[in-house]
Amino acid sequence: MKLILIYIILFFSLISCSQKSKDIVTQIEGDNIEEQMMIAYREGVTALDQGDIFFAVKKFNEAEMLYPQSEWAPKASLMAAYSYWSEGYYKDSTQELNRFFKIYPKNRDLDYAYYLMAINYYDSIVDEKKDLRPLLKSKEYFEILTKDYPKTDYAIDAKYKLDLIEDVLAAKEMYIARHYIKKQKWIAALNRLKNVVNNYETTIYIEEALHRIVEVYYILGLENEAKKYATILGYNYQSSEWFEQSYNILNKTKKLEKNIDPTNNRNLLDKIKSIF
Repeated sequence: MKLILIYIILFFSLISCSQKSKDIVTQIEGDNIEEQMMIAYREGVTALDQGDIFFAVKKFNEAEMLYPQSEWAPKASLMAAYSYWSEGYYKDSTQELNRFFKIYPKNRDLDYAYYLMAINYYDSIVDEKKDLRPLLKSKEYFEILTKDYPKTDYAIDAKYKLDLIEDVLAAKEMYIARHYIKKQKWIAALNRLKNVVNNYETTIYIEEALHRIVEVYYILGLENEAKKYATILGYNYQSSEWFEQSYNILNKTKKLEKNIDPTNNRNLLDKIKSIF
C-alpha cells in the first residue's frame, strides 16, 4: 500500500511539474513572438533594399501575422503594398491596400495609404484614350487626400497630380469633340465641348472649347448662341488666338464687338451658368 501511495504521489507531482513547464514555455513563446515579428520585419526591409521584393512581401506579411495586435502590423501591411508598387506590381499593391483599409480603417497612416493607392493607379495609366479607369481611380483617391488631409505633404502633391489629370481628361474630351466636328455630328460635338467648359474650366483647353462651340453654333445657324460664347471667350481671353478666330467668324455678320469691356469682374463659371 505504501508503494502504491508513493506511485500516486509521484504521478500527480509529475503532472503538476509538466503543467508548470507548459506555462513557462508558453510565456517564453509569448515573449519571442514580438522578437520574431521584428526579425521578420527587418528581414523584409533588408530584402526590399536588395531588390528582392517578393521575399520582402513574404517577410512583411509574416511579421503582420505573427503579432497582428502590434502597432507594427499595419506598418508591415503598408510596407508590403509599397514593395509591390516599387517594382510596378500595381494590382498586387492595390490588393494589399484594400486589405489594409478593411483591417485598419482608423489607422494613423491612412493618409499615406490613400496616397499610395492613388499613385498606384496614376502610375498604371498606359493609354488614357482607351482606358480611363486608372485615371479616374487615381483622381478619386487624390481628391480624398485634398479633402480629408489638406495639410499633409501628400495633399500638396495630390493637387498637382489632379491638375495634370484634369488636363488629360479635358484633352480626351476635346479629341472626341474634334472627331465629331469632322464627322459633322454637331450635337455630339457640342455635348463634349460643353463638358470641357463646365467641368474643366481651369485647363488649357477651355479657350479652344469655347471657340469650337462658337464655330458649331455658327454652322448650325444659331448666331445668337455663338455670340454668347464668343463674348465669354472675349471677356476672359481677348488676346487669345481662339478669340481672334471666333471674332473672324462672327465679324462676317457684324455680330461681335471686338473691344469688349475688360472691367467686367464676373468669373468664367458665373458667365457660363448665366447662359444656361
